Amino acid sequence: MEIHKEKILVVDDEASIRRILETRLSMIGYDVVTAADGEEALEIFHNTTPDLVVLDVMMPKLDGYGVCQELRKESDIPIIMLTALGDVADRITGLELGADDYVVKPFSPKELEARIRSVLRRVEKNGAPGIPSSGVIGIGSIKIDTNKRQVYKGDERIRLTGMEFSLLELLVSRSGEPFSRSEILQEVWGYTPERHVDTRVVDVHISRLRAKLEDDPSNPELILTARGTGYLFQRILEPGEELSRD
Repeated sequence: MEIHKEKILVVDDEASIRRILETRLSMIGYDVVTAADGEEALEIFHNTTPDLVVLDVMMPKLDGYGVCQELRKESDIPIIMLTALGDVADRITGLELGADDYVVKPFSPKELEARIRSVLRRVEKNGAPGIPSSGVIGIGSIKIDTNKRQVYKGDERIRLTGMEFSLLELLVSRSGEPFSRSEILQEVWGYTPERHVDTRVVDVHISRLRAKLEDDPSNPELILTARGTGYLFQRILEPGEELSRD
């Protein structure tokens, strides 16, 4: 049976890294295109419409942060950043700009391959347990359609990346119950945190979701912080539940 090859754009100014990743990713079934700098990356992105971008931070002409910003203006494509920067704040910058995950250089190609598989799997349509059969959930002005993977606030469609939607879907599937950061990281990103900084991926994505969905992100009413634990979505009442408690 013929398997659809997902296309990955690898962007790195080091030719050796491009060659290694192109060879390894091709061997495990991906269609790989490469770019050596940020400007070339944007050109190739528009010409080839990849399914995921592996994006180095430090590059000539336009760095990875700039590429990430440009891509997020027009696309929700999954982005995994490659960073050699030691400062945690620098690693988090890519997430704040819209990246889905990051891998620190020097990295194991197997680790990157696992991250790619995890991100691509999560951004596909994949309903979570606890979601109604209709796939549509409403709370206040927010409507979440898990079948179409779309979110509306009033009449306005809110653009979420695939990982943002998967995170929201997870929280909503067990509304009112707290998830730890480690549990979220395992469920959505598919790996166990090895360092405390790993869970910052979750914090940044929560912040991005709040900025898009909450009326006042500094005082959230939908995505709440569970003190000492992690996060939870405001409990969604079943139709008539409020009345039955009177």
